[in-house]
Amino acid sequence: MSQLAQIDPFHAIGISTLAHKLKAEGASIIHMEFGQPSTGAPQAAIAVAHEMLDADRGGYWESAPLRARIARHYLETYGVTVAPERIILTCGASPALVLALASVFNPGDRIALARPGYVAYRNTLKALHMEPVEIACGAESRFQLTAAHLAALDPAPAGVIVASPANPTGTIIEPAELEAIAKVCRERGIRIVSDEIYHGLSYVGPARSMLEFEPDTLVVNSFSKYFSMVGWRLGWLLAPERDLSRARAYVGNLFLTAPSLSQHVGLAAMDERAELDANVEVYRANRDLLLAALPKLGLTQIAPPDGAFYIYADIGHLTRDSLAFCKDLLRDTGVATAPGLDFDPVEGGHFIRLSFAVSTPQIEEAIGRLIPWFAARTASA
Repeated sequence: MSQLAQIDPFHAIGISTLAHKLKAEGASIIHMEFGQPSTGAPQAAIAVAHEMLDADRGGYWESAPLRARIARHYLETYGVTVAPERIILTCGASPALVLALASVFNPGDRIALARPGYVAYRNTLKALHMEPVEIACGAESRFQLTAAHLAALDPAPAGVIVASPANPTGTIIEPAELEAIAKVCRERGIRIVSDEIYHGLSYVGPARSMLEFEPDTLVVNSFSKYFSMVGWRLGWLLAPERDLSRARAYVGNLFLTAPSLSQHVGLAAMDERAELDANVEVYRANRDLLLAALPKLGLTQIAPPDGAFYIYADIGHLTRDSLAFCKDLLRDTGVATAPGLDFDPVEGGHFIRLSFAVSTPQIEEAIGRLIPWFAARTASA
């Protein structure tokens, strides 16, 4: 009997592949399918990279100064004291998620997560032979898990993945609800994995860390989003003391270390807040432009984009096949978007996700292309 897990495709990657093919054929493409900043690493951090290319030969290395700086970040941002030794540097958030899951849970364990949610949560759990317990989260809970959801599960799952701000919705869990989730998890013995990769990207006030409410949380984070370092592949797992030795054993065997050059750049980037916060203001302006334009597209049912850089919109009045819809949209307008099917295998056929992490002129151009296309689509529906 095969032990291979059935992993679903990441459809946005297929959309992006088609977009690049069309671009090579001469089409004008606006990439709104991926959650990646259009900006690069801060200029001062890039300067450090140039210096280190000459000064550091690189190697298998984990930067103690970077771990200490991240620990200081938790104290300054959340008021939480963590030992630098608890921070494991990884090649982005994806390996950090694998470490969190593999070092705490067993094959067969049931792990709760919101639906809609990031496609890799579900598929990473499957790859590790764990059972995703997807909880349908709609507008009534702002597309987020709640303490009531977790309290109602019978039996209790071994763990839960919490994301705030979330992908694909951008919704943020209020502090009181985070505290309530932490309380239910303590009472029911549910371990928490908190994906905080979009922290720093908030338009309604700062997001709170689950560490403030449950010190035993495993926190996943990355330099890819707020720090604008997607291609540098640098992230971290903040592990509780009791899980640390096992997590370090996993990272050493599965991934060795994060790129040494990226670690130098990441350390420099952490002190370039003015430039990084200016990026957030661009995303805020893009968000405002899209929110104003959505009624003209006939898109009135959306998740509240509190943070991150996404709009998750209901297109159920136009289609139940979001994948085909996104392909048609791309071919006709050159605007690449992500099908909701990636994030919700049940209801995602009538949702799309638009990323506004591009430049403001690109957002304006995209809106100009989308309005007549949606109008024609609506007229023929």
